[in-house]
Amino acid sequence: MIGNWRISTFNGALLAAYFIPAWTIIAFKIVISPIHGLYDRPNISLALFVSDHLQLSGMATVRVALLLALARMTVVAFLAMFLVFITRASIRKAGGCDEALGMALAIGSVMSFAGVVMASQGGETSALRLHAAELLMMLGTVIVMLIERPAPPQADAAPAGLTLQQT
Repeated sequence: MIGNWRISTFNGALLAAYFIPAWTIIAFKIVISPIHGLYDRPNISLALFVSDHLQLSGMATVRVALLLALARMTVVAFLAMFLVFITRASIRKAGGCDEALGMALAIGSVMSFAGVVMASQGGETSALRLHAAELLMMLGTVIVMLIERPAPPQADAAPAGLTLQQT
């Protein structure tokens, strides 16, 4: 069972175990109270950037907060889809789950990179560390996915008519 797991699949499952609960909680805090959820530690860099540089109205800030929650839930949905795909051995061996993981990593990496840039502009060191750690986790998985070669096809049974040599 464990012999047919690729390194990127196992790494993606570990990432999903972190990001699904963490980003779901963050997104639901935003949905329940958009302004209060936007000014929590994981989102403070975006909140400060929006309030300082964009000078949006209250309703527009609520829309930005809800769009952030939607983007986080999109990453969570792709990671959940990835977890569903890796439960089937045939999909996992063929690498059919890599697309869902790739989409989650692409969207999540862009969001975390933007968070790093906005946190550095706003001077929030704890948010900068959080976003940088998330970005490095995702980029590490991307590198493993790019370097790891697809699994070679394995023949499970010998073709009919072939027998072992008899001595």
